[in-house]
Amino acid sequence: MSNPCAHHPPLSPEFYLQPTLEVARALLGQILLHETEDDITAGIIVETEAYLLGDPANHASRGRTRRNAAMFGPPGFAYVYHVHTHHCLNAVTAPEGVGEAVLIRALQPVEGIELMRQRRGVSDDRLLTSGPGRLTQAMGITLAHNFCPLYEGALRIIAAESVPPEQVAQTGRIGIRQWQDKPWRFLVRDNPFVSRR
Repeated sequence: MSNPCAHHPPLSPEFYLQPTLEVARALLGQILLHETEDDITAGIIVETEAYLLGDPANHASRGRTRRNAAMFGPPGFAYVYHVHTHHCLNAVTAPEGVGEAVLIRALQPVEGIELMRQRRGVSDDRLLTSGPGRLTQAMGITLAHNFCPLYEGALRIIAAESVPPEQVAQTGRIGIRQWQDKPWRFLVRDNPFVSRR
């Protein structure tokens, strides 16, 4: 049960007050960690997508609703939503009242891999966390984590090494119908755990 990742400091609330595109880039290389009764699972963030004010693909674009309320703050909180058959985890950014967030799209598993395999029901580790729905299932993240602060508690993002600029790629976003051409998806080049090349 002892895990060296668990002793690393979490990213501070102030980290999430940076411009949302900068947060999306800076989250690459940081570690998403979840402590449960079963064990600790953790993975290095290798792919993110930013959702900004005025962006029609942003859930907050039509104003605050019961579903998207977490997007409006405080910064550093989790916004978790359910789509189709899976959950998606976002880190809320920008000052409170501004509906912006970063979707965590893929992780490179580093801890609790056997538990991830059980939760996902797959043996190919590349399928554990290579996509927003896969990673939440592997990490045991549900709607119960909506509105949870990501800088304290069982589900948190902890500080690790940043990814050098030459290893970062920017592309259009995936699985949306509007503003697909915006280069607001950030990923670690050649990482086998990104959701799509």
